[in-house]
Amino acid sequence: MSLATTSTTARRVGFKVKDSLPIRHKRTFSTSPSSGVIDSDVVIVGGGPAGLALASALRSSSVSKRRLDITLVEAGDLDKIRAWNPSPGIYSNRVSSLTNASQSFLREIGAWKYVEQDRTSGVENLRVWDGVSDARIDFSAVTCNYPSPGMARLTENLNLQRGLLRHMADIRIIPRTKVTSISKDNEESGGWPLVKLDDEKVLRARLLVGADGFNSPVRAFARISSFGWSYDTQAIVATMYHPPRGVYEGPNTTAYQRFLPTGPIAFLPLGPTVSSLVWSTKPSLAAALLACESGVLANMINAAFRLPLISLKYLHERILEAHAKAVPISVTEIQEEIGWREQSHMIDVNSTYSSSTITRLGIPPADSEDVPPLVTEIQPGPFRTNCPRWPELGLSDVECLARCIRNALLTGSDIGSYTALLPYSQERYLANHTLMSAVDKLHKLFSNESEPVVWARSVGFEVLNELDTVKAGIMMTAGARPEKKSSAGSLGWELTAGAIQTLSSTSKTAGVVKDVVGSAVSSTLSNLTVKL
Repeated sequence: MSLATTSTTARRVGFKVKDSLPIRHKRTFSTSPSSGVIDSDVVIVGGGPAGLALASALRSSSVSKRRLDITLVEAGDLDKIRAWNPSPGIYSNRVSSLTNASQSFLREIGAWKYVEQDRTSGVENLRVWDGVSDARIDFSAVTCNYPSPGMARLTENLNLQRGLLRHMADIRIIPRTKVTSISKDNEESGGWPLVKLDDEKVLRARLLVGADGFNSPVRAFARISSFGWSYDTQAIVATMYHPPRGVYEGPNTTAYQRFLPTGPIAFLPLGPTVSSLVWSTKPSLAAALLACESGVLANMINAAFRLPLISLKYLHERILEAHAKAVPISVTEIQEEIGWREQSHMIDVNSTYSSSTITRLGIPPADSEDVPPLVTEIQPGPFRTNCPRWPELGLSDVECLARCIRNALLTGSDIGSYTALLPYSQERYLANHTLMSAVDKLHKLFSNESEPVVWARSVGFEVLNELDTVKAGIMMTAGARPEKKSSAGSLGWELTAGAIQTLSSTSKTAGVVKDVVGSAVSSTLSNLTVKL
């Protein structure tokens, strides 16, 4: 999320401010006959979950609702999202994970009750393992003693957006409209941003908020720089169908993630017989898999969670070779290859790790929940994307920004001033960069197949898996425990307390690991415990 208000630039904190503002007369949302410019206190560009949540949060506050004119601009058709009513059993492929902290925020602003609960699924367990060594970490809501059920809830982005739209029915929305340019008004008129739309309208914003993705015109106007590098990966996103868990097994409330050298593959529960796939892999392999029949993708998903890495690499090579010849591999061929590979690894046909048995009768094996259910069908419409999304970060940004705006109104400050917006940057800059840094380190760590690195990270996984208190702390940091945000004035105390708690937990963990396996593993674990 990027911010821009009036005149002088403060690039380090990510928004633009004005040193001194003229006395602001009370304005209403109207078009000036002389200028044709529409004045609005807050203009939000982008109608995704973050943009809609900010508009909803501002409208839910009695202070901002009474004193602010709010306008939301979206290039897409929000009317279709508002009227979205899918058939039973049909799911949208784009799914978000809402932690308990995000759910608490949505309840606080009154939007959660508009989200259809039957289209959400709780996550009570999380199982993560190394694709090379099979070293594991298991997180459980029960052992962590969370006050609310589960660590998070999964739901479709469209379900969340529709709920937010229903909650903010009285917000002024300009749909199906793109921003063509943004400029600064003259100083006599306040120096505020002028947002020009493709329908010839011009909005003058006291506070301009960009929730419009990577190629944000708001960020470009505010001159907020960004940097990064390509991981040479793309994500396959799909909805999967599978049999329900057996009578002697738990419900489908466990999320699975296996870190392969080519990228992680995640299996996220949406219901008793349906789950969501996010598989990050090389672009060439992603293109080849999506060019095959859906049955090939279903079999490869099952294999990706079960077969050793050496066999997965061979299957990937076969798929790429067939794709290069413009003759995609068939379902029968891939099933035969997987079956032969399972026999070579001596995987019993009745084992949890066998992909040949869909329905197992009687009492399941003790490790039946170590891997996800076998996928039998892929919903039409799987796609690949270049951009990973973290809706959790967006909602945390929204909660903080809405709080800063509310506090500015309560103290009589200008909502676009440097001092009003500084707490937002102070709080969210570190949180966002911590996650991005953790993702970068995890990518580098798990894409490396050298034996010393595999050994170090595997021992780190196994040791961390025995430390329930530290695992609980990690999940609390990730938002699994709902918490009330205090005012911006006490932010320093919160950050200090959080830092002390994090440093204490990390140092104790590192000390234990150092005594057990030496300083090399301690260094690896320190990288892992930043944030999973």
